[in-house]
Amino acid sequence: MGMTDPIADLLTRIRNANQAKHKTCSVPASKIKLEILNVIKKEGYIENYELVETTEKGSTMKNIVITLKYTSKKERVIKGITRISKPGIRTYVGAMDMPKVFNGLGIAIVSTSNGVMTDKEARKLNIGGEVIAFVW
Repeated sequence: MGMTDPIADLLTRIRNANQAKHKTCSVPASKIKLEILNVIKKEGYIENYELVETTEKGSTMKNIVITLKYTSKKERVIKGITRISKPGIRTYVGAMDMPKVFNGLGIAIVSTSNGVMTDKEARKLNIGGEVIAFVW
């Protein structure tokens, strides 16, 4: 049986590895996950991510290895990460109703017609879309 919500799985794996203070975590690859990780990296919440191919029993699997980011005092950079739009209840917003996470201290990751971006970029381009997640 396939996974119902792969994006929630990505966010949960990042949250769990972050709380356990692991250096890296690994998730199965997909295009939307790469787009989301690109936004999170660009905003400075993770160190890096890398697409890795592994061959097992004749089949090739693609995984994304995410390098988490911590401060010099070993404190977590990601304080919280949560899924907003779920498969059962999709959450769409217009450009005027774009949410602010902790009054601009966090980011909302939004899937728009111009690709995946932060709430600030979507507001600047005056486009709405599906609110995927909040990161702070």
